[in-house]
Amino acid sequence: MADQKTIAERDAEWEPKPYVSGEARPRGEGSVFDPNAKRASETGPRAFVTGWPVWHSRSPLIHGNWLKTYGLAGSYNRVGVPPEEIDDFLRGLKATGYVGGNVTIPHKERAFALVDQRDAAAAAIGAVNTLWFEGERLVGGNTDAFGFAKNLDEHLSGWADAEHAVVLGAGGAARAVIFALIDRGVAHVSVVNRTLSRAEALAEMFGSAVSAHSEAEREALLSNADLLVNTAPVPERDPDEDKVPPMFHVKPSVNLSMMRSDSLVTDIVYSPLMTPTLNGAEAAGLRFCDGLGMLLHQAVPGFERWFGQRPEVTETLRALILKDLGLAE
Repeated sequence: MADQKTIAERDAEWEPKPYVSGEARPRGEGSVFDPNAKRASETGPRAFVTGWPVWHSRSPLIHGNWLKTYGLAGSYNRVGVPPEEIDDFLRGLKATGYVGGNVTIPHKERAFALVDQRDAAAAAIGAVNTLWFEGERLVGGNTDAFGFAKNLDEHLSGWADAEHAVVLGAGGAARAVIFALIDRGVAHVSVVNRTLSRAEALAEMFGSAVSAHSEAEREALLSNADLLVNTAPVPERDPDEDKVPPMFHVKPSVNLSMMRSDSLVTDIVYSPLMTPTLNGAEAAGLRFCDGLGMLLHQAVPGFERWFGQRPEVTETLRALILKDLGLAE
C-alpha cells in the first residue's frame, strides 16, 4: 500500500514542485502565517520541524513514535519555510499556537539571530536547532552536541578519555562535535578540512584547544589520534554500481591502518549507516559506532520541553528509523 512505503522509496518517486516566490505564497487563512491556523483534530501541544526543504526529515517519525508510546496528546509536523520567509514565521510563532519546534538547514543560523535568548550550547556553536518558549520569550538551544555525546556514551565507551581527537570536516556539524569534545574534557582537537581557511575559522572560534590542518596532514594526525570523528558528507554513490552484480560490489573504505589499535572511530552520517570511514575502521579492527544515535538522542531535550515527558531512545525506535531509511527489513 502507498502509505506503507518507506521514506527512501518515496524519495525515489519524489518530483519537486515549481518554486513559488515569497510574494506569491499564501499568507492569509490556512497559511503557516495564519494566527488561527490550528487543525481541528489536534489536541495538546503542537510542535514542528522547519527547513527548506524539510520533506526528508525523520523528526516527525521520531516524535510521533514517542507521542504514541507514552500516550500523550500533541502533534509534531513538518513546516516547509523558504529562507526569505523564516523571519516572519519565527516572529509569529507564538500567535500560531506552537509551543516550539526544531530548525534544520538552512535556518539554524538565522534562528540563532532571531531568538530572544540562547542556551550555552547554542551560544558556543553559533546555531540553533531547538526552539521553545519561556513566558513570552523565544529561546533557542542546540542539542546536536548533546546527541553526539549521548550516542558515544551509549555505544563507544571510553571516548571521553581521549586526549587527542581528529575531526574531519569544518561545517556546522563540526562545530557541535568540537563543542561536545571540549565540554567532555578532550584536551586537543585537530580539524582537517580540504579548505584550510574553514578549519582555521573553527580554530579561532574555539581557541587554543583546537588547531586547523590541511588534508596533507591527515595521516600524520591520525597516527597519533585517540578518537576520529567524521563530519564530512559521504560522496554520492556511483549509479553504475547497479550494473555490477552484488557479489562484486566493493565497500567504499577510507584507509585507517595508520591508527593505533586502541583508537576509536565514529561518523555523524547515518545514511548510509556504514560509511567509508566506518568501513575503514572495521577493516583496521578498530572500535567504532555509527551516527544514527546522534539523530535520535538530539531529539530528546526538545520533546521533553514541549510534551513534558523525558523519552527514551530504544532499540525499537532505532529499528523503526532504520526501516524507514530502507536500511533494514
